Amino acid sequence: MSLFFRKHAGIIIALLILVAWGSLLWFLLHWQVSFLSPLTYAAVLVMMHLYTGLFITAHDAMHGVVAPGKKWLNTAIGTLTAGLFAFNYYGRLYPKHHLHHRHVATDQDPDYHGGNFFLWFLSFARQYITVLQVLLMAATFNLLQLWFPVENIILFWMLPAVLATFQLFYFGTYLPHRGEYGSDNPHKSSTQSRNHLWAFLSCYFFGYHYEHHDKPYLPWWKLYQEKDRFKGNHQ
Repeated sequence: MSLFFRKHAGIIIALLILVAWGSLLWFLLHWQVSFLSPLTYAAVLVMMHLYTGLFITAHDAMHGVVAPGKKWLNTAIGTLTAGLFAFNYYGRLYPKHHLHHRHVATDQDPDYHGGNFFLWFLSFARQYITVLQVLLMAATFNLLQLWFPVENIILFWMLPAVLATFQLFYFGTYLPHRGEYGSDNPHKSSTQSRNHLWAFLSCYFFGYHYEHHDKPYLPWWKLYQEKDRFKGNHQ
C-alpha cells in the first residue's frame, strides 16, 4: 500500500481534494443556513480552502506532477480542477503560468505588476478573469437556483471562490514577488517563515515560494520538506 501510494500520490491527493470539495459543497447546498451560527462562517472558510486546493492541483498539473508520465491524465485532472474553480480554462492558464516562471517579476510576467496591492490585483484579474467565465458563472447561478436556496449558493459556491482568488493572489503572487531582489536571488521570490501549519492553511505551502521556483517539479505537498532542507533563509 505504501509503494502504491508513493507511485500514485499526486493522483490520490488530487482525488481527495476533488471528493472533499464536491461532497462538502453538495452537503452545504442542502444545509439550513443560520447566520447566527459560527458553523456557517467556518463552512465558508473550509470551502475557500478547498477551492484553493482545486487551483493548486491545477497548478501542479501545469508542472506535470499530478500524474507524472501520464500526460493525458495530468491534463484531464488539471482541466477539471481549473474548470471547477469558477470555470477557469486550463489551456489558457498553462502558457501564462510558464511565462511567469520564465520571466518572473519582469514586464513579460503576466502575474507581475509594480504597483500597489489593489492595482496589482486588478492587473492580475484582467489576466485571468474572462467575460466567458463571468457569463458561465451567472448562468450556473441561475440554474442552481432551481434546486437550492440562493443564500446557500452565494455562501458556499460563489463566495468561497472569490475569497480563494484573493487568497491565491495574496499568498501565491503578491507577497512572494513584491519588492526588489538582488542578483543573489535568481527567482525574484521571497518565502514565508517556516511554519508548516500556517503555510498549509494559508496557501497549501505556496508561501514557500522561493522553494517552488527553485524546484518547480516538486508537488505542493513536498514543498514543506524543501523548506526544511533550505532552512527558509531566502527573504
